[in-house]
Amino acid sequence: MQFIDLGAQRERIRDKLSAAIDRVVNEGKYILGPEVAEFERQLAAYVGVKHVVACANGTDALLLPLLASGIGPGDAVFVPSFTFAATAEVVALAKAEPVFVDIDPETYNIDIESLEAAIAMIKAEGRLKPRAIIPVDLFGLAADYDAVAEIAARENLMVIEDAAQSIGGKADGQMCGAFGSVGSTSFYPAKPLGCYGDGGAMFTNDDELAARLRSFAFHGKGETQYDNIHVGLNSRLDTLQAAILIEKLAILEDEMEARQKVAQRYRDGLHNVVKVAHVPEGRRSAWAQYAIETPYRDELKAHLQSLGIPSVIYYVKPLHQQVAYNHYPRTPKGLPVSESLPERILCLPMHPYLSNQDQDRIIDAISDFIAARTAQAAE
Repeated sequence: MQFIDLGAQRERIRDKLSAAIDRVVNEGKYILGPEVAEFERQLAAYVGVKHVVACANGTDALLLPLLASGIGPGDAVFVPSFTFAATAEVVALAKAEPVFVDIDPETYNIDIESLEAAIAMIKAEGRLKPRAIIPVDLFGLAADYDAVAEIAARENLMVIEDAAQSIGGKADGQMCGAFGSVGSTSFYPAKPLGCYGDGGAMFTNDDELAARLRSFAFHGKGETQYDNIHVGLNSRLDTLQAAILIEKLAILEDEMEARQKVAQRYRDGLHNVVKVAHVPEGRRSAWAQYAIETPYRDELKAHLQSLGIPSVIYYVKPLHQQVAYNHYPRTPKGLPVSESLPERILCLPMHPYLSNQDQDRIIDAISDFIAARTAQAAE
């Protein structure tokens, strides 16, 4: 059993992938070939934004908006602590400071009260200037962008949507990637829309910002690559990866529907056994991961492993407790959810090709184990 079955997807579109790869190799336009622009056009239409700017990876997709917006020394950027390191890493790389905020215990997305308290603290201290918020659409679920947008407008803050896990998700009819001043995503192979290497993209409706993003992603170029108007990066999506992504984007919506069915089957089978993933009304998760919570997490993980069922812990330690980031500011309200969740959370196999038979085996294994463990605890 696979935690994420890329092989099944590959078999589904094998011939189209082979043809796309052969076409790029035969054309010989390996950098910024026509497939890159075509993929950007198709993805912009899917997400519903004016501009998509492809880049080399998801980390650059978060870093480039900071650089292009002049965010740097003396600036504060508010980020959730329960997420992958890249969200805070890019802030530090830009020489600004990440300010860690707690997450909502139901959605795992940035907690609005914790965010408000962090902003008030930074303003009162006066050492840093609040500049941006990076909400994370954790596990594929859109953050509360209505509340975030209200705060951002009031405090004059940029919103950079970390949609690394959420392309294909949506909230109130708007696709993930289309929120905030700019959205950023990753095409790491395990993502809902992934390539066969590294890749990333940024989304915006702002013409001027899009132009700056393209410049910063190409060595800060101006009219030509030898006319440098910014200090930028070398961050371009390979033509081969763009060709692969075009074929994967064509089946993404069908895969999203399949992911909803897998998630619903988990919910139906496990909601009386463990705490299952919560999706607020009006939102569709991309289901990059399916998370459950149980106080018997470590024992359950070992049990599943003994049965050949893979599972993964996301994330073992919040960022504000990690050596690289423990000296940065954090919300004055504390981060109790971010600190306690790593002891309970476990992510189960989740992909569009998970069979009912395999999923029922997972559900039965968890149900039987929790029932036995609960009975044992009651003795």
